[in-house]
Amino acid sequence: MEFKDIKELIRVFDKSELNKLKIKDGDFEISMQTGFEGTVVTTTAAPAVAAAPAPIAAPTAAPVAVATETASAPAAISGETINAPMVGTYYASPSPESPAFVKKGDTVKKGQTLCILEAMKIMNEVEAEFDCKIVDILLENGSPVEYDMAMFVVEKL
Repeated sequence: MEFKDIKELIRVFDKSELNKLKIKDGDFEISMQTGFEGTVVTTTAAPAVAAAPAPIAAPTAAPVAVATETASAPAAISGETINAPMVGTYYASPSPESPAFVKKGDTVKKGQTLCILEAMKIMNEVEAEFDCKIVDILLENGSPVEYDMAMFVVEKL
């Protein structure tokens, strides 16, 4: 199941009068339940998906990078930015022992992984939507990230 489908399913579930939902599609399984603390979403997936880095504990969503103009970025940031596609925790590498996906000054190709955003104990890779050069990395490893928050300052190639 694609992330956008999961996101839409959560949105529809939150607006419905249902208090519990469980869906199984092959090796993918998702269950949602509402209670006094809000909606709880649990997913499991096939071993290929489970091979992703072990969750550390924080929320995440989908592998989509969004580029915006300086107008939506804070005044201190000059240049084009790649913003967070979801709320979560920023990780620069797939594991604490691994090197970062990208460093300041790196040139990246469209589709190359820039970072991981962890949301709801699911690791989501954020990929470059275009070829670019990383001018600056605006986050520290393990930092909380808000939706549409600038993560990287880039220069399109």
